[in-house]
Amino acid sequence: MAPSSARPLLQTLTGIGLAILGLALFLPGLRLIALGGSFYYAVAGLLMILSGIMLTMGRRSGLAIYAALLAYTLIWALWRVGLDGWRLIPPLALPAGIGLWVFGPWIGGRMMDSQSHVRINSTVLGGMGGCLALFVVMFACGWYITGQRYQQFNPFPGSTGASLSGSDQMAANDWQFHGGTPAGDRFAAPTQINAQNAHNLKVAWVYHSGDLPRPGENSRGREFSFKATPIKIGNRLFFCTPHRDVVALDATTGKEVWHYRPGGEFGANIYQACRGVSYADIPGATDCTHRIISTDSGSPPTLFALDAETGQLCHSFGHDGKIDLRDGMGTIPPGFHFITSPPMVLHNRIVTSGWVYDDQSVDEPSGVIRAFDATTGQLAWAWDMGRVPANSPLGPNETFTRGTPNGWGVYTADAGLNMVYVPLGIATPDYYGVKRRPFDEKYDTSLAALDLTTGEERWHFQAVHHDLWDFDLPVGPSLVDLPDASGTLTPALVQTTKQGELFVLDRRTGQPFYRVQEKPVPGGDIPNERYSPTQPYSVDMPNLRRPDLTEDDLWGATPFDQLACRIAFHSMRFKGLYTPPSEQGTIGFPAFDGVADWYGGTIDPTHGVMYINTTFIPFLMTLVPHDRAVQEGLFKPWHGWNQPYPEPVFTNNPQHGLPYAAVIKPWLGLFGAPCLAPPWGKMQAIDLVHRRVIWERALGTTKNVGPTNMLRMPVGLPTSIFSMGGSVTTPNGLVFMGALADQSFHILDGHDGHTLFRTELDAGGNATPMTYMGEDGRQYVVLAVGGHGGLKTRNSDEVVAFALPK
Repeated sequence: MAPSSARPLLQTLTGIGLAILGLALFLPGLRLIALGGSFYYAVAGLLMILSGIMLTMGRRSGLAIYAALLAYTLIWALWRVGLDGWRLIPPLALPAGIGLWVFGPWIGGRMMDSQSHVRINSTVLGGMGGCLALFVVMFACGWYITGQRYQQFNPFPGSTGASLSGSDQMAANDWQFHGGTPAGDRFAAPTQINAQNAHNLKVAWVYHSGDLPRPGENSRGREFSFKATPIKIGNRLFFCTPHRDVVALDATTGKEVWHYRPGGEFGANIYQACRGVSYADIPGATDCTHRIISTDSGSPPTLFALDAETGQLCHSFGHDGKIDLRDGMGTIPPGFHFITSPPMVLHNRIVTSGWVYDDQSVDEPSGVIRAFDATTGQLAWAWDMGRVPANSPLGPNETFTRGTPNGWGVYTADAGLNMVYVPLGIATPDYYGVKRRPFDEKYDTSLAALDLTTGEERWHFQAVHHDLWDFDLPVGPSLVDLPDASGTLTPALVQTTKQGELFVLDRRTGQPFYRVQEKPVPGGDIPNERYSPTQPYSVDMPNLRRPDLTEDDLWGATPFDQLACRIAFHSMRFKGLYTPPSEQGTIGFPAFDGVADWYGGTIDPTHGVMYINTTFIPFLMTLVPHDRAVQEGLFKPWHGWNQPYPEPVFTNNPQHGLPYAAVIKPWLGLFGAPCLAPPWGKMQAIDLVHRRVIWERALGTTKNVGPTNMLRMPVGLPTSIFSMGGSVTTPNGLVFMGALADQSFHILDGHDGHTLFRTELDAGGNATPMTYMGEDGRQYVVLAVGGHGGLKTRNSDEVVAFALPK
């Protein structure tokens, strides 16, 4: 050993640095032990401190202690998570990386040489080799566990004997509705692209709309997201951009036919998004027999009709082509009410509700469901659950009931039953329900079936009682005919939910087609709050959730943020699904963005199979007394609807008019990594007839993931990744999907889930694709590639079409 006077400065600084890092593990590790958590971090921190002290003193035992730390960490990690390589990263990667320096020629090599100069020796080779071996173990096990996360549980089923829903439109090669047909099954007829040739797919054309984020639209929680699914009528595609331009393209060449720009003031909107437009065929109309129906989310929000041939306003509709959606709504500050989803247009009715800026205040704009005459634009009926009967017309100077649950997602309909199916949200605010009225409690987070002609309620089904989690139904159900116990095909529907339940109902009556059972759920401790003692579970169907969190499910980029996540886990409330918000802080898993969100499931009606991509992102929910929240600067005080609204940061929900505000934010570690270990997303195929999972697989990598365009992962570790957007399937069992945060587009074999084609996109493909046959005899698959502000994928203005080479 070299004399202390000759100890190199690097050795001393390394020892001090190790001691500091060890202290940063040891002290919080003691707190974790006090909370009932793992002893590992305190012990590891103590070993790191001792190693640092010994190195500072010039003692070779510091190297031995650090080697013991690595061995202890490896043994502990394998004991807790086995060969799950991605879960081995937090405890092992940083210590192994530090070990490369500690055992390297600059520190370990010098300490083992009496002349105190850098050299390569057995200590260097053994120590650095051991650290490199740890990296090999981590990543080899990572790829191994990725392979294990594909599982084929059951065979692909045979035909159910069901006829194709909406087959008249499919035969005409049109995609007239957001989900292809009113049934919302996202099932398309073309089969030119198949399992044998899918790998040959190429980009056929790319269209640029010119609509890109404006300054501030992807900051402070605001989102610019290109979510549109085009519709196809004849040889034209029609879609909307995030700022609500409506565009018509030649479906075969991708060339622009017309472009309508409604303009308007969008600055107060927290979302710049539009999921699609609708189509109305009006025989005998004085103008515009073929109409594109869309909405403008500016101030004021409007509903308008365009001539599908020219893109000009249909002047016989409403007032010169437009309807002011503020009529009957009372006070609506800018940004508090607009429509993000395409209306349901069927049987000469245009049915829509709207998005409201929830969690801001009591007495927000009404969630009334309105139907307009598709020919004249006149209000045909309004379903306002606060009125008796709910479809009674307004009298003079009356307004629709404020603050009622709204239906912001895409609707579906059964033309034969003359029913529209409306997915309802929650009476705002979402996270404290003391002031909800009896009709709010009755319809919150429910599916309502309304008569298309009159607006009379046929039935409703509640998916969550007294919803305190923002589990609103984000999309209408997919309709499918399923055999009952005797083999008779029955008109059914599948309602996806944010909490991962799949409710299968008889769509004629709303009665469960498969059993629904009330089960006890956790209660809470907020004064005066009412907690439902039970919640409905679809017990005969698979659920889409991951198992409840344990300490071993917690993750991070380093041991330090993993430790912080573990401390938070033991400090907050979590008793599984439906753990209510609290002042202590509650882990929401699933959270308001759901296991599955606004895109819903995709159904092959001929085989009774549903495909769905799921995402796992826990959030933290904390209730803060209102006055304290104001004092802490979470938001500014506000004195009512006659005052300008001081918009808060997105994660801070004022809930004005209630005693509690809510802070809702994703659960991330100290360095921005998720506190939840992979997998972060899956793709599943579910047999709706036999009520079982056919296959599931983790899908997606870490490539392109990051908070900004300058900070994105350059490589793709196959951990699986989050997704936002849907899929489409065809009769030959192909599934097309581009919703992943890694900005990739996939074609999967729906029979077994294997990838047939994958390519990287220029931006996030966070929309639902559609497919059709072009006039040149080629099958096209079209996807909006413009990114998603919430998922932080790259933004663009592209619509991309894929096809086989000519």
